[in-house]
Amino acid sequence: MSKKNIEKLSIFALGGVGEIGKNMYCVQYANDIVVIDSGLKFPEEDMLGIDIVIPDISYLTENRDKVRAILITHGHEDHIGGLPYVLKSLNVPVYATRLTMGLIEGKLKEAGLLGDTKRIVITSESEISLGTIKATFFRTNHSIPDSVGVCLETPEGNVVHTGDFKFDQTPVNEQYADLHKMAQLGHRGVLALLSDSTNAERPGYTPSERNVGRELVEVFRRAKQRVVVATFASNVHRVQQVMDAAAVTRRKVTVIGRSMVNVVSIAQELGYLTIPDGMLIEPEEVNKLAADRVVILCTGSQGEPMSALTRMARSTHRKVDILPGDTVVIAATPIPGNERYVGRVVDELFRIGANVIYGPGSVSGVHVSGHGSQEELKLMLNLMKPKFFIPIHGEYRMLRHHAMLAEEIGMDREDIFITDIGDTVEIQGGVARRGSKVSCGNTLIDGLGVGDVGNIVLRDRKLLSQDGILVVVVTLSKQDGAIMSGPDIISRGFVYVRESEGLLEEANKIVTNTLNRLMVENVNEWASLKTQVKDALGRFLYEQTRRRPMILPIIMEV
Repeated sequence: MSKKNIEKLSIFALGGVGEIGKNMYCVQYANDIVVIDSGLKFPEEDMLGIDIVIPDISYLTENRDKVRAILITHGHEDHIGGLPYVLKSLNVPVYATRLTMGLIEGKLKEAGLLGDTKRIVITSESEISLGTIKATFFRTNHSIPDSVGVCLETPEGNVVHTGDFKFDQTPVNEQYADLHKMAQLGHRGVLALLSDSTNAERPGYTPSERNVGRELVEVFRRAKQRVVVATFASNVHRVQQVMDAAAVTRRKVTVIGRSMVNVVSIAQELGYLTIPDGMLIEPEEVNKLAADRVVILCTGSQGEPMSALTRMARSTHRKVDILPGDTVVIAATPIPGNERYVGRVVDELFRIGANVIYGPGSVSGVHVSGHGSQEELKLMLNLMKPKFFIPIHGEYRMLRHHAMLAEEIGMDREDIFITDIGDTVEIQGGVARRGSKVSCGNTLIDGLGVGDVGNIVLRDRKLLSQDGILVVVVTLSKQDGAIMSGPDIISRGFVYVRESEGLLEEANKIVTNTLNRLMVENVNEWASLKTQVKDALGRFLYEQTRRRPMILPIIMEV
């Protein structure tokens, strides 16, 4: 029996399906695992205090000797943001195109991992051997240059991962999608296609990025005062369009926001941004120039509280304020969940007296998506003609819509696999089936802690945020267990102490009575004492206030 019949091909996502962000997809054949992308996502509202979320990579660390490489499709945070954390526990080679690698190196330098990580720059023509798997690449259009799709040639057949893509017939940087190569892959035979589902709900075609450039020139021309443009730092095409529009309207540009400054300097250094000499000015110079000669390019298109745009809107930025009559362009669509934050910032800008241009691309013209709409997704399916289809990169409804598009172009429902993170699709001898689940989930990053905040800590934070905390401090005698001092009750976030003295005195009596009763019953185990105090006090406080604060008894012996 040939090896091909013995071994099976497994395809699974550790992030990026059933959600937007933290993209990480794995293809395993025999003892070889290839990982595509290593992203992050921003925390949901109930993840109190969490900075970012990355995939749980315990399956990969348990099989570290099989992981051959991490291939990166492009330089957006939801595809590279997890790398500094992942590489700390999984030191494997990273392959990426030139601009993407430049952005990755900036992150690794900050994390102190640059010297330890093997980094290989690829092009769309590269071919890489990774054990039994060979990786080749093809150029795609997206909202950042140097984006590629990946073809993994395995003994079982070819697995194609599109990366994030659209079909832009007039790309800003004249880097056209390699339709010819995609069609060749389809002609050679694609066993399984993993394709971007972000805009699977949106009919038609996604407009060209070049449309935004024309609209920006008009906005800059009409503006009587300064223009502030907020966009994603990594949208290098959009940044180029801002520079081009500023050049046409003879305005100077200042760049504000740490991530924007980083991306602009890396992209300019590597030749992906063309900025005329003398165009860039320091933020301190903004007030020295006539208002109609200035463009401020900044972060904050998602309404992030600490971003440059939000701080300027609240007059808390150290160097630049937004003034009545300024034009503010929010050139991005809110990520699902951020709509409220963006709305709040737009309100604040209108209060100042700014002219705000925002909203979906079709309304404002200052933003188009980097992801293909339904007709482009169908085109990709028709070019690749896969035997099996796994929609990726999107929330469940998007994956479902993408599956329906695949059915529209003639695929059988049983050949389409909508997966959740950890679900495996196993292919053996040309037959695909659902396999067993691999360990998966979220790893939460809080400050310098990676994964040390779990569900129990989050539950405690939620409790603290809702009903506050009561700390009960009491000192008992070692000899006879009598109360030597206390109980002292310290309240934070539960009730206002000065107005609730009666309640807290009553709580004090309940603690004293409970401890005295336990002494009489000869209960002197600390765990029992604490539990009984918590239960008695919790019952009383709930009866009186209908609140359940966290109760923390601290018992000392002298």
